[in-house]
Amino acid sequence: MGMPRPGLDGGIAAMADEYFFYFTIYSFLGWALEGAYNRYSQGTFRKEGFLKGPFKPMYGVAPLLLLAAKNLPVPLPVLLVLTLVVPTVVEYASGWLLETLFHRRWWDYSGMPYQLKGHICLKFSLYWWPLATACLYLVHPVLKLAYISTEAWWTLSMPAAAVLFAGDLLWTWRTRRRAPERLELEGN
Repeated sequence: MGMPRPGLDGGIAAMADEYFFYFTIYSFLGWALEGAYNRYSQGTFRKEGFLKGPFKPMYGVAPLLLLAAKNLPVPLPVLLVLTLVVPTVVEYASGWLLETLFHRRWWDYSGMPYQLKGHICLKFSLYWWPLATACLYLVHPVLKLAYISTEAWWTLSMPAAAVLFAGDLLWTWRTRRRAPERLELEGN
C-alpha cells in the first residue's frame, strides 16, 4: 500500500493518503453536483463557492464521517439514519462557520419551511439522505477501486494536491477576510 513514509507508521500514512484521496474526489464531486443543480435551477453551472478551485469541502467531510461510522459495529438502520443526520450536521456547521468567519452566506434556506437559521432545511436534508446512502453503498466502492488502481500515482502526486488545496484555502481565507464586515448572500 503506497510508498513508505519516513517517520510515520506505514499504516497511518497509507490511510491518510487514501482518505485524502476520498476527500479530494468527494469535494470535487460536490462541486460538480452543486454546479449541475445550479444549472438546473438557475440556468448557469457556475456558482461561487467558498474556495476558488473546483472543490466543496463539506462534500468531502460528510462521506469521511459516514465511512468512519460504517467501520464501527453500527446496525444498518442506525447507519441509514446517519446518512440523513451527518450531511445535515456538516451543512449546518459549514454554514455557521462560514457566516461566523466571513460574515457571508453561500446559501440561505431562510425562506423555506422547516429550516434552521437558514443553514439547513428539511427539503435539502431529505435530498442528502438518498445521496449520502448512494455515496456510501454505490459510489464509494467504485472510488475504492479507483484508489487501489491509482495508489502509486496518488502517493506521488498527493503532496502537490495538498499544496494546491492548502494554497487555495489560504488565498481564499486572505481575500475573503478582507471583504467588508457585513452579512451578504453570495450571488445577490
